Amino acid sequence: MLGVAVLAVSTSGPLIRYAAAPALAIAMWRNALALPALAIPAWRARRPDRREARLIALSGVFLAAHFATWVPSLSYTSVASSVALVATQPVWAALIARARGEHVHRQVWIGIGVALVGVLVLSGVDLSISPRALFGDLLAMVGGALAAAYVSVGSEVRRSVGTAVYTTGCYGVASALLLLACLVSGRPIAGFGTATWLAIAALVVGPQLLGHTLVNTVLRSITATAVSVAILFEVVGATVIAALWFGETPPLAAIPAGLLIFSGIIVVIRAGRRRPVEGAPLG
Repeated sequence: MLGVAVLAVSTSGPLIRYAAAPALAIAMWRNALALPALAIPAWRARRPDRREARLIALSGVFLAAHFATWVPSLSYTSVASSVALVATQPVWAALIARARGEHVHRQVWIGIGVALVGVLVLSGVDLSISPRALFGDLLAMVGGALAAAYVSVGSEVRRSVGTAVYTTGCYGVASALLLLACLVSGRPIAGFGTATWLAIAALVVGPQLLGHTLVNTVLRSITATAVSVAILFEVVGATVIAALWFGETPPLAAIPAGLLIFSGIIVVIRAGRRRPVEGAPLG
């Protein structure tokens, strides 16, 4: 199940790059169109209490913000750079855990330092190409931090709330906020070509339902550490797909940068506890 989730998530970057639609609209539709598949099991499940509902809504806010930053990054920088930088999520999760009062092992900070050096190297690679690519790198890195916040809140909710209820509420809030952002910014949400709608449909079935939802499901039977390590293979999958689909080969300097980032992330994960993003209860 986890292997299917990782493979599905790996298609996200290339599909977003292919879809000829505004980034906010793509993000909105991939969340909104996933809701019907989750609504029936969610309706039959236990209703969340007030505290759980607040946390689900907060998780949805972070998910919307993640998509609103990471998805546009793919229009500015390469798929390889964008996916590599958003994959710094475990590093940001450790920082969030520390901010919540949880002890963070010294090796975690060493891993963070190694990963950040890799980020600087990768940003320097894109800076030599254009400031536009650097802006895309920044968006992707912010998207990684927001993804960590989304997972941190979600891990708290998943202690007592089922997958269908959590994902329905989270995706619902995210899609509503992204729709509002589209309307306020004047971004079109319809009138796209057939190829774009097919790409959006593939995003719903693949990265959203088989990716995000299955990851949330396996967290009950597989440790968060194992899931985090497995998700790192998204970068490999997305880079291979982008190279085959768009002929987008990363610069040679991106290879050592990527190795530094992933080495740092692995150090962070290995030094962490079984559920590294959990700490003091969230209010």
